Amino acid sequence: MNPKITPGLMTLLGLCAVLFSGSSVFAADMDAAAKVLVKLDDEWSAAAAKKDVDLVLSFYAEDAMVYPPNEPVAIGREAARKTWAAFLTDPTSSISWKTTHAEVSASGELGFTAGTYEDSFKGADGKLVTEKGKYVCVWKKGKDGKWKAIHDIWNTDSK
Repeated sequence: MNPKITPGLMTLLGLCAVLFSGSSVFAADMDAAAKVLVKLDDEWSAAAAKKDVDLVLSFYAEDAMVYPPNEPVAIGREAARKTWAAFLTDPTSSISWKTTHAEVSASGELGFTAGTYEDSFKGADGKLVTEKGKYVCVWKKGKDGKWKAIHDIWNTDSK
């Protein structure tokens, strides 16, 4: 597989390189700023567990880029709505995630959360599929002081 390198993907890779170049911060060692992102991530996971599409989308910046597994990049909150609504409106679906790493840049303007997730849904054959995977989300603090997800990528651990 040869993925297309888009400007958005280059931005995500560059941000990850900058953010991950320092030491990783584990949950027990996080500073107060990183703990804010973990709390947001926990609230976001709870919104997804409730299948509240509008609340899930409220965590994204208007111009966020969402990188779901095996799908094209969704650019913008409304494109992300299609991705999330398709999943969350399926009565057999469920998802939750847990942050294991978080860090905020020295400037306090960018941060990331990373961790694991588990989801389930009805597969093409009608049987329930359960997946485990990992994610990285890049957050940006707006002029209003609120954090919004700007790049959100996840993929399964399945082979």
